[in-house]
Amino acid sequence: MNINGKKITLRAIEEADLPALHKWANDPEIQYWLGGWHFPTNMQDQKAWFSSLNVKSLNQRFAIEAPELGLIGTANLVDIDWKNRNAFHGMMLGDVDIRGKGYGLDTVMAIMRYAFEELGLNRLDGSMIEYNTASLKLYVDKCGWKVEGTQREWYFRKNKLWNRIMVGITKQDYYELLRNNQYWD
Repeated sequence: MNINGKKITLRAIEEADLPALHKWANDPEIQYWLGGWHFPTNMQDQKAWFSSLNVKSLNQRFAIEAPELGLIGTANLVDIDWKNRNAFHGMMLGDVDIRGKGYGLDTVMAIMRYAFEELGLNRLDGSMIEYNTASLKLYVDKCGWKVEGTQREWYFRKNKLWNRIMVGITKQDYYELLRNNQYWD
């Protein structure tokens, strides 16, 4: 099953995607904008990660594909908590030249529709480094997420500590966004 947006499709990550994922995992400019630890990875590590993907896992990861471009990034729903009906969402767009063209917006909208309308989740959480203003504008200004807190000096990048901005959206927030922007109409 694929998850369709207007401009992108979210699909299972396939072995053929590994060369691009490996390239992006080792690109310091991409990793600078993302949370987590970043060590150089070899293809063996990439294959081991790929082998760990499982449809029964509480960590679901998707390839972002644009019809005219192919694979352009990844999105996820991780730490899925079925009892409390929430999950953590993150996204990574690969090559710089595809950014700012609506693919990120469409990915977030498709993830929210899938999470809220198909999986029955009630809440999504996310976070970003304070200097990632493009992501903050996307999630907060365009996709209806709310800034819910700041964890001070959470990330260490380029010999400096940066705050972690916590964001979230509820199913109710999502439906309010749709009433205002008619995204899927």
